[in-house]
Amino acid sequence: MRRRPTGTAARSATTGEPGRIAIGAARGRWLTLGQDGRLSLYAPARDGLLRWTETAPGGPGWSGPHHAAVAALTHLSVTQGVNGYVHFLGRRERPAADGPPNVDIVHAIQYQTGLAVTDWRSLGSPHPDRTEGARLGPPCGAVAPDGTVHAFVRGARGGLLVRREDAKGKWRGWEDLGGAGVDALPAVVALSGGRIEVCAAAETGAFVWLQSRPGGDFSRPRGFSLRPRPGTVSALETSPDRAVFLWTDAESGEAHVWRPGGSPVGLGGAGADQPYAAVRTSLGGGDWTVLATRDATGSAVLGMGMTGQEADGFWWHGLAASCQGAPTLALDGRGRVTMALIGDDGVPMVARQEDGAAGLVLTDWHRL
Repeated sequence: MRRRPTGTAARSATTGEPGRIAIGAARGRWLTLGQDGRLSLYAPARDGLLRWTETAPGGPGWSGPHHAAVAALTHLSVTQGVNGYVHFLGRRERPAADGPPNVDIVHAIQYQTGLAVTDWRSLGSPHPDRTEGARLGPPCGAVAPDGTVHAFVRGARGGLLVRREDAKGKWRGWEDLGGAGVDALPAVVALSGGRIEVCAAAETGAFVWLQSRPGGDFSRPRGFSLRPRPGTVSALETSPDRAVFLWTDAESGEAHVWRPGGSPVGLGGAGADQPYAAVRTSLGGGDWTVLATRDATGSAVLGMGMTGQEADGFWWHGLAASCQGAPTLALDGRGRVTMALIGDDGVPMVARQEDGAAGLVLTDWHRL
């Protein structure tokens, strides 16, 4: 893997009007590919959601930012279904006249690339008591292959809760999935076979929740004596209906990949403090896993290794670009690895796989 030198495009100044600059990165996969082959990039702003959209499949031009107003969001998470619909989950915290704020989880949808976002609908809170509700964690989501949306959140008492749609699209009530001392940032993956799996760091190690069948109930949490650093756990499907989980090891600071039933495998890396964005791509006829995260210095890093053969070698490369939160990865409409991050100034930057290069070479950063 090689990286071209950073050019003037990455150093140019960009200004924006108040409320139109990102205030960090969203959670989840906030760079999505629409069914028309165009990428969209989403980021939280002080007064809502910002969206940038490619003007043609594969770029390089982008339009935006388009602003979708929603007040009082403290966190934003993005996920996408196989039908291309993009789902937004947010944690909303509104001041109350007396006592703790009113906290709830909200949901909105974008049905097609470039179209307006729907109105935000409240999913409520699993805690009727406002004092407990104020300790509700940020949401993360997954969309099963049948289109049903799942919203997960750490509750005030340290366990995991979920609210999900039924087969007819009606939201069920909040379900308590158990667990204790769970980190606020669990990793969720929707598998191609229809099941959803969740992994979270915890005070005692790590918990995993499984569905026995698509649409079925979740298992009680199974605990493992592992040491993931809180806030770094991610998930990826690397073979049909089989997830792997990735994190930074709390003791060594290395990236680790873990397939339940086996032992974690060290991948090297430099003490990432954010989740790992992950995509699979074909390079030289092989199946490769590409990771992106933020290291201990606040700079974006990119790593890659053969899928399922990570122990045979994993290569990391610093990108000399500081970022807020975790970067994200996607394949663009031409199948090229594309990386996005939110710069320290709140401006998104995008780099993608260079055409015709051997291996994985990224272009210069393009500021949106």
